[in-house]
Amino acid sequence: MKTGLTWKIVVIILVLIGATIFFVPNVKQISWWPTKDKIRYGLDIQGGLYLVMGVDVPSVLKESTTRLALTLDSMFKEKSLNVVSVKRDDNSLNGLSIIIKMGAAGEESAVRDLIEKNYGTNLQILNVSGTEITLKYSDLYINDLKKRTIDQSIETIRNRIDEFGVSEPSIAAQGESRILIQLPGIKDAERAKELINRTARLEFRIEDTSMSKQQVAQIVADAEKTGNYTIKSMKYSEYVKKINADIKNKLPQGSIVLFGKNENALEISAGKVPYLLKEVALAGDSLKDAGVAMSQDFNEPYVSLSFNADGANKFAQVTGENVNKNMAIILDNVVYSAPNIRQKISGGNAQITLGSGRDYNAQMSEARDIAMALRAGALPAALEQLEERTVGPTLGMDSIQKGIKASYIAATLIVLFMLIYYKGAGLIADVALGINIFLILSILTALNATLTLPGIAGIALTIGMAVDANVIIFERIREELRKNSSNKAAIEIGFDKAFWAIFDANICSAITSLILMHYGTGAVKGFAVTLLTGIVTSLFASVFVTRTMIELLIDKVGFKKLSV
Repeated sequence: MKTGLTWKIVVIILVLIGATIFFVPNVKQISWWPTKDKIRYGLDIQGGLYLVMGVDVPSVLKESTTRLALTLDSMFKEKSLNVVSVKRDDNSLNGLSIIIKMGAAGEESAVRDLIEKNYGTNLQILNVSGTEITLKYSDLYINDLKKRTIDQSIETIRNRIDEFGVSEPSIAAQGESRILIQLPGIKDAERAKELINRTARLEFRIEDTSMSKQQVAQIVADAEKTGNYTIKSMKYSEYVKKINADIKNKLPQGSIVLFGKNENALEISAGKVPYLLKEVALAGDSLKDAGVAMSQDFNEPYVSLSFNADGANKFAQVTGENVNKNMAIILDNVVYSAPNIRQKISGGNAQITLGSGRDYNAQMSEARDIAMALRAGALPAALEQLEERTVGPTLGMDSIQKGIKASYIAATLIVLFMLIYYKGAGLIADVALGINIFLILSILTALNATLTLPGIAGIALTIGMAVDANVIIFERIREELRKNSSNKAAIEIGFDKAFWAIFDANICSAITSLILMHYGTGAVKGFAVTLLTGIVTSLFASVFVTRTMIELLIDKVGFKKLSV
């Protein structure tokens, strides 16, 4: 056997062994087998959940502006500048402007220099009028913040879904303020939706004692009566927005009303307790970890929180400045507790209690979900479910059976055609076709790819295209045989001269597949992945494997003539 033929056979054997290692888990799970992953089926095959979520980006921009105003105010005080107040201008366009009121016009230059030095790339000075300076974020910074909000939301949702245990979720941005979520094969769709929709936005606010709880409760009741609505008649998030909009002029500037749950109530709608709260003192973006712990007194679960170094310092500062005041611990605009600060709290630890009087399992489940959401990361913005579709597995199985049936029919017809038309050479091409399909499935398994209906269509198309290379080669061999070339010479010329025509045709298809993979999403991307995989395996099987088999039959087995 020639040396060149030997290394070709070795390469084919090694490729088939590697493909077998990855393919076997699709047929049978073996405990000692080196690979465990199987081909995953997409949403359209095995069923699952399809969601389109809207992201409340404007609220993030407003909150960022509010925090910036507080930061600027602290910075001016540290520099001992004569600044009376720094507030976000609610009356400005989108509420994204900041008004700085100075005690004297002579402070303008120092304030301007400090802003340009620390926020020169993020802030623009819109107007200077007397003792007032109006600022706003630059358009570049706003666009960057919007993108970061969407990207962070996607990453947070992905982390939560990973903890929930869904294989191969598809989570992608859709436009400037939407996120598309596909969860194939999910068993508990309702709990997954609850986990995704939980914004897990953790906040710490100091309670505003300038008004009593009775006064706040009366203001809320009057607003409900005037507007003819209650907390039971709408979503909690919508209720909070509406009630604060209606009573805004009756509250101290910068304060809002949020609600906690009465100890004896199962739902907040059955027993709400109003809290008048100041602006955010500390947010959950400094959170390091969250877990479930048990109270020693009543053996009830609660969520334990720990902050990173920066968060711990802020927490110590906030508690030190507000001794003997109540600090509300808020998750998703719900007040879970409002303990009194007896002394400065160092170490950066806090806890969320869930109330008593409820079923232990219900409390434990809620504590776990809260801890899971906080560990995965707080969403930077509230989500609104815009669209939901549930794909049943029955429809998916029906579709995959039809796709498999179409592939079988296509493969059978091709095998018969090659056998009848090209005889012995056709048999070799059919063996190469089987190897080709085997390699496609093995590569998809190795890549942890998700097989969708368009992906099955891509495989069916590949089967149809797989023998094209052999047809070109065999026709070229026939031409050489008609010129009375020897059998061996005809085979060599046929393969050598046909290769570049085959390569050119496939490289064009490969480029198209790469473009579809880069710009396409969902179904288009699934089709492109299987098609590109099929192109690579077809070149290997139809050219390399076929030629090696023919050379082996002639050189080793002793065939004098190839029937083409």
